[in-house]
Amino acid sequence: MTDPDATVRNRYLAITATRIGGSAGALLGLVLIARADAPIPKIIGTALVLSALLMIAIVPRALAKRWRSPPAQ
Repeated sequence: MTDPDATVRNRYLAITATRIGGSAGALLGLVLIARADAPIPKIIGTALVLSALLMIAIVPRALAKRWRSPPAQ
């Protein structure tokens, strides 16, 4: 039998880790954009920032929706 408190804690930590990972990816992209002289690294940095922002916005909500408890009847 699994402990419900541990399950809730692990899910919360997974959502938080997703947000932190997305923030780190966005910062990495910004550093890439700021330090690059050639256009290819700037394009890669821009793509990294945009994908990280999408990850921050979409993935935690999708996880929360997936793990939502069924309504009590």
